[in-house]
Amino acid sequence: MSTLSRVRAAYARVAAVDRPEIWIDLRSRADVEAEAAVTDERVAAGQRLPLAGRLFAVKGNIDVHGLATTAGCPAYAYLPEADAPAVARLRAAGAIVLGTTNLDQFATGLVGTRSPYGAVRGAYDPARISGGSSAGSAVAVALGIVDFALGTDTAGSGRVPAAFNGIVGLKPTRGLVPTTGTVPACASLDCVTVFARTLPEAEQALAHLASPPGRDLPPLPQRAPGPWRVAVPPLPQLGELDEGWGEAYEAAVEHLVAAGVSVRTIDLSPFTEAAAMLYEGAFVAERYTAVGSFVDKLISEGGAGLDPTVAGIITRARDIPAHRLFADQERLATLRTRALAELGDADALLLPTTPGHPTLAEVAADPLGANARLGRFTNSTNLFDLAAVAAPAGLTPAQLPFGVMLIGPAFTDGRLARIAALLQPQLSVAVIGAHLSGQPLNPQLLALGARRERTTTTAPAYRLHALPTTPPKPGLVHVRQGGAAIETEVWRLPAEGLGRLLASLPRPMTLGQVELADGSRVPGFLCEPDALTDAADITEYGGWRAYLDR
Repeated sequence: MSTLSRVRAAYARVAAVDRPEIWIDLRSRADVEAEAAVTDERVAAGQRLPLAGRLFAVKGNIDVHGLATTAGCPAYAYLPEADAPAVARLRAAGAIVLGTTNLDQFATGLVGTRSPYGAVRGAYDPARISGGSSAGSAVAVALGIVDFALGTDTAGSGRVPAAFNGIVGLKPTRGLVPTTGTVPACASLDCVTVFARTLPEAEQALAHLASPPGRDLPPLPQRAPGPWRVAVPPLPQLGELDEGWGEAYEAAVEHLVAAGVSVRTIDLSPFTEAAAMLYEGAFVAERYTAVGSFVDKLISEGGAGLDPTVAGIITRARDIPAHRLFADQERLATLRTRALAELGDADALLLPTTPGHPTLAEVAADPLGANARLGRFTNSTNLFDLAAVAAPAGLTPAQLPFGVMLIGPAFTDGRLARIAALLQPQLSVAVIGAHLSGQPLNPQLLALGARRERTTTTAPAYRLHALPTTPPKPGLVHVRQGGAAIETEVWRLPAEGLGRLLASLPRPMTLGQVELADGSRVPGFLCEPDALTDAADITEYGGWRAYLDR
């Protein structure tokens, strides 16, 4: 599908879902279509734009050239002179910004309701919150309007909305993605994050966001050989959870065990004790440093457009004494040492992303209490300088998305993603041509998170033909007699990734059941028989690689 077609489909989806509270600024359709047409022309001219055709949204506290940066407060708005580096890197790769999204004002909250632009409702149940502060970005992804979106995460804002809306949230190691051009919440803790419907899509976006090669990074923490090792707390240490959430968490643990992961118990108390410090301690003073003087001035002028809960949090932080900050830093250092000792040689800590999913009414009745509960498992991550991945892990008893987090040491982002992939439904696919390892279309599989399982052959019931296509690819057809065994690779990938692969297959390629040498059947690439009229029969070579090496 062309970029222009995808843009038109996105605006049709915007109209269909009718969720105006998602957006602060939705770009004009004419402007975006014009940009899409230019992108299609550049691709046709041979330019390499790996994200061409991808649409993304940007949280309203991140600069997008041509749109006002509001941070969820109309009076704060300014017109940036340039894109934030994170936005610029995605645009340079061919992705197109659809607009800026709604958020908890000044990125202060985990609920998605603290905004003069309206409360952002959950994608699956409009009576429940969407989660914040990156609320609009997450819902725009969950409702299929954009392919991915940028958020930020200080206390969990790149993870809580992912959990509530059934999508993936990558919270990278601090500093891996530049925060320049982002209105700070707590500048020393802030991270730019990625939302996507699948892990491969999120990872692809993050690959373009991360600091370019050549940056001096600390060495990746070493690990001993063996299966992935995941730490889990005893269920009572998770505290009060919504009904059925404990069982959903235990099911996620069992899923990892079934996938070959080694699980061991951990004491969660240093993590939860640190989490309570983020708002109850002196660290909240940094929020006053970021926007406090502006908030004070706006209050003196009547406070128009200020969310009262956010204003209260920021102004109360003004009076925290300096000695308390030093005491809290000392306590935090002790807790971090304990936490890392508990992690030990574990690759990750698995936790529910949140203890529950409140309704809009519940948050309105107790805005501070509800928000504090949501940060029980997320608040400590940036304080401890850890990386995290939030991923879907089934449904709650209310048939709403249930999400978990994998948290690990700094710069283990890739490891966490590999473990998170084990939580997603996986399917096998048989490939025999241009998607084989080292062939031109293999990157399509890799981008979808596929991993090669084994190399084998089909059952001796197929003929192979060389199709006159660009790039060259073979056509595999099942025959009643005269067939042969054809070299085949079996790849494992997320179920949703297989669906996306099918949607992108050009004719005459199709996806059907392929019988393998051991008698098993898996989905695989086949060819419509009508396309074989001018295609040479190359069955005698026994496979596509052997034919290319002839």
